[in-house]
Amino acid sequence: MALKQISSNKCFEGFQKVFEHDSIELKCKMRFGIYLPPKAEIGKCPVLYWLSGLTCTEQNFITKSGFHQAAAEHGLIVVAPDTSPRGCNIEGEEESWDFGTGAGFYVDATEEPWKTNYRMYSYIKDELPKLIKANFPADSERMSIFGHSMGGHGALILALKNPGKYKSVSAFAPICNPVQCPWGKKAFGGYLGSDLTKWEAYDATNLVKSYPDSHLDILIDQGKDDQFLSAGQLLPDNFIAACTERKIPVVFRLQQGYDHSYFFITTFINDHIRHHAKYLNA
Repeated sequence: MALKQISSNKCFEGFQKVFEHDSIELKCKMRFGIYLPPKAEIGKCPVLYWLSGLTCTEQNFITKSGFHQAAAEHGLIVVAPDTSPRGCNIEGEEESWDFGTGAGFYVDATEEPWKTNYRMYSYIKDELPKLIKANFPADSERMSIFGHSMGGHGALILALKNPGKYKSVSAFAPICNPVQCPWGKKAFGGYLGSDLTKWEAYDATNLVKSYPDSHLDILIDQGKDDQFLSAGQLLPDNFIAACTERKIPVVFRLQQGYDHSYFFITTFINDHIRHHAKYLNA
């Protein structure tokens, strides 16, 4: 699968690159950012996947989060894909900011007209890791995942649906219980139809109830002044309650005064990189 390099910038002795490729799952051209730490020049490195939130592209994280120094120090390759297919010419894909373009929700759609292209779950789980393994010095046995908001939802469900695939998981302000919130109801209704069992298969709060063991150390940071927390879009309490019931270790930090923005992410990104490095470099 041919990769076309879009950009390359030296950063903390490594390189932040962006590539484009033709996606088999999504049937369109897709871009992803990849940071190759200095250590990648001499050997294979573990891979940390970042999933971004609504309206984002691969650019938001690589330009705003300030993750590079910690990734360079810990020798982690960091991959930041786009959040949805682009330019598929599906009627209605550009109509709203929380559905369609920029809002793939990391599910495999089952409904027309979305099901042909909107397969972000399989893209992140299978296609992208194969691409990374084939083209970069990546140790595919050592992978972890994290994300923000819709991407926090994506990170949690990918870890919970695939026990053992990821060494660790963390999230910033994740959508924890999409079947119960307006964003989730809109997205799941559109992509997955009216069958609620299909919705539950992509809901972290539901998935954790049947997670087979407790070998998953979850870190979540949530801003206390996050407008989407108070609007009932994120519902972390439901997820924490489910984890507690199943005795799955979760560190949940409610951060005083912080909102939903990248200023919040930048503040705590090093903690999250360290959390993953602990498992990836073990």
